[in-house]
Amino acid sequence: MYNFLLLWLQMKNTLIVIPTYNEAENIEAIVRQLLSIDTSYHVVVVDDSSPDGTGSIVKAVISEYPDRIFLETRPKKEGLGRAYLHAFKWALLKGYNYIFEIDADFSHNPNDIPRMQERLIKGADVVIGSRYIDGINVINWPLGRILLSLGASYYVKFFTGLPVKDPTAGFVGYKAEVLNAIDLDSVKFVGYAFQIELKYKAWIKGFNLQEVSIIFLNRAKGQSKMNGSIIWEAIYGVVYLRIKSLFKYKS
Repeated sequence: MYNFLLLWLQMKNTLIVIPTYNEAENIEAIVRQLLSIDTSYHVVVVDDSSPDGTGSIVKAVISEYPDRIFLETRPKKEGLGRAYLHAFKWALLKGYNYIFEIDADFSHNPNDIPRMQERLIKGADVVIGSRYIDGINVINWPLGRILLSLGASYYVKFFTGLPVKDPTAGFVGYKAEVLNAIDLDSVKFVGYAFQIELKYKAWIKGFNLQEVSIIFLNRAKGQSKMNGSIIWEAIYGVVYLRIKSLFKYKS
């Protein structure tokens, strides 16, 4: 009974971050599902002024759950990383202990969050929803996309030594002390290289990174934000991070 009470109290201070740009088809459903999983969960949507009305949909749901859902509207689209950094700073100011990243398009299963959070409570500092720790758990991706993702993972591990099988994963939970220890203003990248950079900086600072096997489902609604510039950023970003670490870059 004591352990259950302790777990419940720790889970009460949890924020789930959803960055959005043109996710009107998905946002209400995923927010409502997250809220239904645990009554203590809070959600912040960081919307880059989506022209499809994503922000207006969030505001309508906020009217039902004013103490559990929050909307941060940014003036323009600046990339995934900038949206997450905005949310992380907001979360730290509000005093949340656990901060999760999740995509709006249901490629990540919201029901995986409780078991990921249990890892944080039991000793992990960063928990990663991994597509590759238990085989290749990806559904409805074309072969080329799978090969690109796997190749990126091997590339990252080769250059950085990061001991993670899915370093580009975007389904991640952080303890607040990890984000406090990283100089968020120094984070350089805005696309998927952002995901690598955060994990790498946490690792070189000595934090405990653990992976939890998940099943990744390709989006059914809306359009992917992946493009050539994001891929290129990740390619040179890995080399940049490694060179910085060789010069004992600790920020």
